[in-house]
Amino acid sequence: MMPVVAGEEEPKKSKPSVRKRADAIKPYICKNLIAVIEAPSDIKNIGTVIRNVNALGCEKVYVVDPRNALPDDWQEMREKPSLSKTSVSAVKWSFVKRFDSTDDCFNQLEENNFHSVVTSPHVKGETNIWLHEGDFTEHTKLAVWFGNEKRGISERAVERSDACVAIPMFGMIESLNLATSSGIVLYEVTKQRRGYQSKYKKGRKRGKRTEPLPTVMDREESQQ
Repeated sequence: MMPVVAGEEEPKKSKPSVRKRADAIKPYICKNLIAVIEAPSDIKNIGTVIRNVNALGCEKVYVVDPRNALPDDWQEMREKPSLSKTSVSAVKWSFVKRFDSTDDCFNQLEENNFHSVVTSPHVKGETNIWLHEGDFTEHTKLAVWFGNEKRGISERAVERSDACVAIPMFGMIESLNLATSSGIVLYEVTKQRRGYQSKYKKGRKRGKRTEPLPTVMDREESQQ
């Protein structure tokens, strides 16, 4: 499979190859892991985060969208050219749900027993952790929040979350764009949770697996 250049649509696959790919990646998807984008100012940035979410095996995307930039229906989102192009068609394969407000999103997450962590380059919450020191397998259901491109995460999101996660930075400029920061954070979170899933069963038959599942697809399988 040829690599996809940023901004380009992924080449269309035949139906049999799509089914084969879907079956191959299914064991690697991080169940009960949601990436939340809070009040993004540019719809293009939503597409880039969705692309990261899909590539790294995160299950869903929630978008707090007070400007009503997105349709409520996921099927309509899948057909939105601006999202399809910037996500390299990932929006067609990753479930996306919009919310009118931060509290609406938190209410739904908490009703379904999700715990939330927010991300910020600065100390904002009562509990602050470096990305590489965090344990993202502690809770079965986890939502990772990313803030607005200019203002960052809101105080309300900080108040309702369990912790604030920061990426260590060593330059004069202590900031990363939304696409980069979401990619870095989700890589660490999905790596940890895939490792946990490989060792422990979920659902009714909980317990340690007799043999750990693979956490990385072999090269031939990943190129299909």
